[in-house]
Amino acid sequence: LAGGPAPPPVSAGGRACGGPGAPAVPGREMEKGSGSPAAGGSCPQKNAEILSSQYGINLFLAGLLLTFAWAVHAVGISKSHLLSYLITLMLIQLLWMLWYLCRSCTQRRLIRDKDTHAGARWLKCGITLFAVITLILDSFKVGYYIDFSNCLSPTEGIFPVTHAAHTILQVYFLWCHAKDIIQSFKTLERFGVIHSVFTNLLLWTNGVLTESKHQLNEHKERLITLGFGNITIVLDDHAPQCNCTTTTLCSIFSQGIYYLYPFNIEYHILASTMLYVLWKNIGRKVEHHQQHKTPFKFHGITVGMIFGLIVLTSTIAVVVVYLIQIGRSKVKSELALTMFYLHAIFVLALMCTAGVVALLIYRLEDRSLDNSKNPARKLDAELLVGTAAGSWLLSWGSILAIICAQAHPKYTWYNLPYSVLVIIEKYIQNLFIIESIHREQEKANDDIKTLRIVTISRGSTLSLTPSYKEIYNGRATCDIGELPCLVSSSICTRESDGSGSANEETNQGNSPVMHSASEFSFYSRSSVADNKRRILKNIAAFLFLCNLSLWIPPAFGCRPEYDNGLEEIVFGFEPWIIVVNLAMPFSIFYRMHSAASLFEVNCKT
Repeated sequence: LAGGPAPPPVSAGGRACGGPGAPAVPGREMEKGSGSPAAGGSCPQKNAEILSSQYGINLFLAGLLLTFAWAVHAVGISKSHLLSYLITLMLIQLLWMLWYLCRSCTQRRLIRDKDTHAGARWLKCGITLFAVITLILDSFKVGYYIDFSNCLSPTEGIFPVTHAAHTILQVYFLWCHAKDIIQSFKTLERFGVIHSVFTNLLLWTNGVLTESKHQLNEHKERLITLGFGNITIVLDDHAPQCNCTTTTLCSIFSQGIYYLYPFNIEYHILASTMLYVLWKNIGRKVEHHQQHKTPFKFHGITVGMIFGLIVLTSTIAVVVVYLIQIGRSKVKSELALTMFYLHAIFVLALMCTAGVVALLIYRLEDRSLDNSKNPARKLDAELLVGTAAGSWLLSWGSILAIICAQAHPKYTWYNLPYSVLVIIEKYIQNLFIIESIHREQEKANDDIKTLRIVTISRGSTLSLTPSYKEIYNGRATCDIGELPCLVSSSICTRESDGSGSANEETNQGNSPVMHSASEFSFYSRSSVADNKRRILKNIAAFLFLCNLSLWIPPAFGCRPEYDNGLEEIVFGFEPWIIVVNLAMPFSIFYRMHSAASLFEVNCKT
């Protein structure tokens, strides 16, 4: 398309894209700025994809090792080294995004392919909300640095400023270009996008580690109240070794930072997933069929919303009581754990029931699945199953601890049905969501468009009103070849057809009766389909609010896996804490990702 020579033919041995003895093809190694994917150019692009992915993985592993070294107080590694590495990665991404935005402005007249499944509006709104709270977090970090500036590294002041600029530009970039299918400078863009993906993953890892260390310190202090005195409590907080200039503000900043971290964590993982879809779409040949816009409507989901709001309200109340009571005394801590388990068991049982009902409705329907290739949909399904493994790991650990423990406090027995229900509920919910996003979107019913309203006048003449399809196309007549008949004996007449009156006289005796039977059959089928769709929408709305409800407890410090204490005795304190710290972030992300997927299911149903 760019005027270059044809690609080399495939040899008898099956080699393509060059090879030993293959002629050099100019223009193949470096795409032109205005070029489109050349025919047969998949091999260089596949190599570019592999190289960029390996670059991103090594970038991530280096940052992960640096993060781990800081967490375990490795000799010669300080927090300033980690922050310097993250600042460098963010600055490189900022330069790449500015270059991409400037190039997009200069090529505004070019028609670009778009992936209609990527970058949904509700997803952009969600990431914007998390980004706004992340900016508040950055402002708290700046205030914290100012108060402790005497003993903190300058990087701790530079990091939140750079992160705020990175957040603002990245959100703008995702709003404008999340749907792009890049067809020019593909090799360079692959490296830029994958750099952005792993930069966000490292920022997510840093947020998870910082928030987990804070939760671990609180957890160690609570264990004493539950009677686990044999566990050595060594606090591991990187507190500044100097006094704060204003004690009140320091307390507000230090406590507020940890309450805002869950939103920062969700922001970075959502940004990385959206950027990953953009990376997968580079050079992709998109099928030119537009996805129907499916706006969210509150109509018809009142029941699901009411029950979901009840669950959400009760969950917030349970979390508040839990955080107040846990750690006060042994009795209060056991009551708080019992209250949490009973509430969670009730909610999970309702969610399992709703998911089973939805799957049964799907079994009764005969609708095909959409198996077309779509990176966004494939990533959604993989994230659901992959992140659910975090909760399943914690649940199986709790089940084994209950079975193998020698002594069982009363509240630990509630942990058994809770852990079992967590496994079952996520299994059922994953089936429901994955099947929902793969089901073909319901098309407009042709019978509704071509429905005829039959009226019998005093003179026994049959008049047919124009259909919706005819009115839309500006016609007042109907074509026999285009319109399906509701009754086998009904005839679609033309105003200019002289035989119409004879046909009307022939069929006027039996047309009203047969039309009534057909109309009853049509409306009965339509009523059943509407009822099924209404039930599915209510179930999706209910599960959406339930997943938001179950995201709140672990995100804001209500973690019985920490406070139960039984798992630490069976597995050992350090091994179980490592398991929890690795699995909990995935469990938290699963709930938010499930809520986002269920919102999309509700819009499509």
